[in-house]
Amino acid sequence: MPTSTGLLTDRYELTMLTSFVTDGTAEHPAVFEAFARRLPDGRRYGVLAGLGRLLPLIADFTFADDEVDWLLEQGVVNDVTADYLRAFRFSGDVDAYPEGDLYFPGSPILTVRGTLGECVLLETLVLSVLNHDSAIASAAARMVLAAGGPPEDGGRPLVEMGSRRTQEESAVAVARAAYVAGFASSSNLAAGRRHGVPTVGTAAHAFTLAYPTEAAAFASQVAVQGVGTTLLVDTYDTAQGIRTAVEVAGPELGAIRIDSGDLADESASARALLDELGATGTRIIVTSDLDEYVLTALAGAPIDGYGVGTRVATGSGHPTASMVYKLVAVADEPRGDLRPVAKKSHDKVSVGARKTAWRRHTDGVLVEEFFTIGDDVDLGTGPGVTGVQVAAIRAGAIVHCPALEEVRAHCAAALAALPGPARSVAAGPSYLTVSQRPSPDTTEGDHR
Repeated sequence: MPTSTGLLTDRYELTMLTSFVTDGTAEHPAVFEAFARRLPDGRRYGVLAGLGRLLPLIADFTFADDEVDWLLEQGVVNDVTADYLRAFRFSGDVDAYPEGDLYFPGSPILTVRGTLGECVLLETLVLSVLNHDSAIASAAARMVLAAGGPPEDGGRPLVEMGSRRTQEESAVAVARAAYVAGFASSSNLAAGRRHGVPTVGTAAHAFTLAYPTEAAAFASQVAVQGVGTTLLVDTYDTAQGIRTAVEVAGPELGAIRIDSGDLADESASARALLDELGATGTRIIVTSDLDEYVLTALAGAPIDGYGVGTRVATGSGHPTASMVYKLVAVADEPRGDLRPVAKKSHDKVSVGARKTAWRRHTDGVLVEEFFTIGDDVDLGTGPGVTGVQVAAIRAGAIVHCPALEEVRAHCAAALAALPGPARSVAAGPSYLTVSQRPSPDTTEGDHR
């Protein structure tokens, strides 16, 4: 049974909404922000991903009549709230860091402005998309840097191949987020169709095992895919598999794949054997539980590309992004002035009021991020300071829709702006911590 985006939420969003609608508070202006209080232990930066998936979900956030009927039957909402949901369309504004950008503790990654009712409904959707995709992209970016950077900058290409290690729809999001962070391609066809992620893939061990001999399997694959294909050579004996691959495909064989053993030693032996057989242009691709630490250790090995699955697609490869979505300003009457609100609880303190984020670059290197409170102001802070957020949704309509290649390029540029130590996979504190800088005008005056 298909489910609308409206039900991709937690029950308490709707129980809160029911109180807001019943007492009239739902129409009061409000501002919510998504941010991370801290980065996972040892991480120097985070990479924002998922915005391109999230914005259409917000624009299409609705409740079907039968879903509202079910909510009534379950006692989740009352009659007046049911009427509210039947007519619901998000009509507010969203500002966000561009997808592919970096974030740090305190970065106001996403700002949602509208009525209290419409903003509160979006919490679970916002966090489920941004937390998942940003965790993937943050891990993937570290792997890309460990592999020498994106392939267009001379790095070794990475193939995302984790579809069999996660839920089927998550697999599509994984492929997209990894591509944003600099992976060259994915094995997932839905990601190719929906998002334009380049797809690759040849054969698994089962293909070789399905034939009476390894040579017969290779011959079948080459007959269909051509000599430029990649042959998996470690089903039985890797050295013999390489000899058979070159014998069948010739010295123009595109690549071999090795999926087991000590990859540094195996790749060195494979390179020597390929060269001995005259296949000097045949590339070596390796797979098998790779992550940024293994990739760093393999930096000196004669490897031309990597396939990464489990460690990019599942929690074993990345801790959570831990973003939260908090009310930071609200009015006490419809069309009233906004007043800042903030949590004071231990370890979960937030900063009230709508924020504007700024960054300073010196000689192309990111050196500072800060925010001001209230409307945009001329900070007079000198050269190199630029605003971070972009307008994403205005009056419920999407106004920011860059192509995936633009998002990918933006991510590469953001990573390139980090100094060398921050780009390392070595554990360390967050490279930056975002702080407030006083501005001439801290009055909240938004109306809706």
